[in-house]
Amino acid sequence: MANEWRMVTLGDISCDVTYGYTESASIDRVGPRFLRITDIQNGVVDWHTVPYCQITPEQHEKYRLHQGDIVVARTGNSTGENYLFDSTEDAVFASYLIRFKIDPCKADARFVWFTMRSQYWWTYVNASKTGSAQAGANAKVLRDYPISLPPLPEQRAIAHVLGTLDDKIECNRRLNRTLEGIVRALFKSWFIDFDPVIDNALAAGKPIPDELADRAALRQQAAEEHAKPLPDDLRALFPAEFTHTDAMGWIPKGWSIRALDQVADYMNGLACQKYPVQDGEHGLPVIKIRELRSGISEQTDRATASVPKKYLVEDGDILFSWSGSLLVRPWTEGPGVLNQHLFKVTSDAFPKWFIYLWTDHHLQDFIQIAADKATTMGHIKRDHLTAAKVVVPSGDVLGAADRQLGPAMEKAISVLLQAQALTKLRDTLLPWLLSGEVTVPVAATLTAEADR
Repeated sequence: MANEWRMVTLGDISCDVTYGYTESASIDRVGPRFLRITDIQNGVVDWHTVPYCQITPEQHEKYRLHQGDIVVARTGNSTGENYLFDSTEDAVFASYLIRFKIDPCKADARFVWFTMRSQYWWTYVNASKTGSAQAGANAKVLRDYPISLPPLPEQRAIAHVLGTLDDKIECNRRLNRTLEGIVRALFKSWFIDFDPVIDNALAAGKPIPDELADRAALRQQAAEEHAKPLPDDLRALFPAEFTHTDAMGWIPKGWSIRALDQVADYMNGLACQKYPVQDGEHGLPVIKIRELRSGISEQTDRATASVPKKYLVEDGDILFSWSGSLLVRPWTEGPGVLNQHLFKVTSDAFPKWFIYLWTDHHLQDFIQIAADKATTMGHIKRDHLTAAKVVVPSGDVLGAADRQLGPAMEKAISVLLQAQALTKLRDTLLPWLLSGEVTVPVAATLTAEADR
């Protein structure tokens, strides 16, 4: 019952509070994983992208993360961002993070962490920030965060309900990564490595260009090991020879080369401050680089829904940020308005997966172009889209690929949308459970219904 709850501070229930380790990150496996502020996005860490660091055994022991540790960003725009360590990775945490070790005799770490994903936490952090250029919050300030704490059994029950939703969300995200990985692998095999054309050339005894000899050797080895080939009717759609081009070297005979902006339309967004929310209107979220990277948040700007229709964004649209943090991905967070630092990528002639993956194929080159610019916010220009080239197949190859990749791409987007719906349910239940407004059995029923 809510009257059994008591007020404590984060410091009251922590048995240790420590600032992180100062060292340079390395992409080489020189030591344990080195968790930084930038590796934490909305309470989630993709450990495959976390770098490593050198560290002595003594320092390793001091800064090593253990199950149930909570790390909190203490500086910059990410102040307050946090992560509950529940991984088996050997990892230490960086100096701009603060670790709170929750005393298991006083509180459940997952329950405490969920309070730190709530609006209560963000209101506290935003009111507590100090400094101007790089506002932040130190350990003393964060220790004073007030928590309404129920008895331990109820903490665990609440954490279980919310954790069940988190597990379902992560399951959907893993399925999305698997499906997108399948799409990417087939796209690369057919349109970048030209595997079916190499297979046909080998079978027909046609010459293989020197530049493709290593790939041909791999395909020959796969054939000798009885790897499952493409069906005959599908392989027959591909040519058995290559032709040389100045723009892209060797490509399948009969295929053509086009500029990236010839296969897709890259429509720029608008300055949304020109479309302020009207009185009594909730408005639509403005999708900027931050939203494309981390999702919609309390800090997301709003614009009136009366903006020109072409600038409205819907689930499944392909968005590409062309300045700052360059990235491209399908949008899955509901209706919004396109900001001027983003492109909406569309095409009347080519499938969504085709324009998405070709844009993504050139992304590293675009990132390098932006990084080489002597500006505070590197970017690319439209002529870079024209300079980027795409190989377009002949005949029914594209149609055959679309029959396989189209449904997989749509399913990948669908499971992300399901994850988003579960996230909204979790975020709705979170304040109700943390205040005692909704009981655990009611929340458990809603959670079970969401899985049907």
